[in-house]
Amino acid sequence: MKAYIDLHCHTSASFDCLASPESVVRAAARRGLTHLAITDHDTIAGALRGRAAAPDGLTVIVGEEVKTADGDLIALFLAEAVPPGRPARETIAAVRAQGGLVGIPHPFDRHRGSMLKDPRLEAIGRLVDWVEAYNARVVGGDGNARAADFARELGLPGVAASDAHSVLEVGVAYNALDGDPGTPEGLLSALRTVEIVPGRASYLVRTLTPISKLVNRARGNTRVPWPPAAPRDGS
Repeated sequence: MKAYIDLHCHTSASFDCLASPESVVRAAARRGLTHLAITDHDTIAGALRGRAAAPDGLTVIVGEEVKTADGDLIALFLAEAVPPGRPARETIAAVRAQGGLVGIPHPFDRHRGSMLKDPRLEAIGRLVDWVEAYNARVVGGDGNARAADFARELGLPGVAASDAHSVLEVGVAYNALDGDPGTPEGLLSALRTVEIVPGRASYLVRTLTPISKLVNRARGNTRVPWPPAAPRDGS
């Protein structure tokens, strides 16, 4: 069985996105994805809404992009949100305690909360399950190429991710896998067969992120406090 999964996607539960979870899952199904990991910043509220609204044929994986003290991590298969601000090792342990999986997003993107600033990146890399070898929002430079090399050096699966912050971006980059990645065990097994399908977010859609930040700031919806509040509805 062939599966098609985007492993990193945001909704209006994130401070920098205006797309409602319902619109995101509709777009994912319309574009042929079979699985979608919703990974909002420091909250799982959007993922829970997306899972409840997912149309037939689409499995939503509850995830979170966690801002650790050492850079961002992607956590999947969560029952509870993982608090931000902890060291990466503690964050990984908290995800494992829930039976979840962990990946490193955009590790060499100089414009975001990436792990490249941490000299312990290689040691942290040996504790995770995959590396984003292709992130559709990496702008210029060799960030994706370095990430792919890093994954190969550690013997980790290199995956693609849209890192969508708008409905237009959902599934612009994704992974084709053999098997059923709807469980932690299934995803780990399927990642051995991963074939990344790269695509790039256009300049137009990348400009939506700062616009979203301004709109959400005006609404009072900035970075999620801890413990997280309920997300505001997006558009």
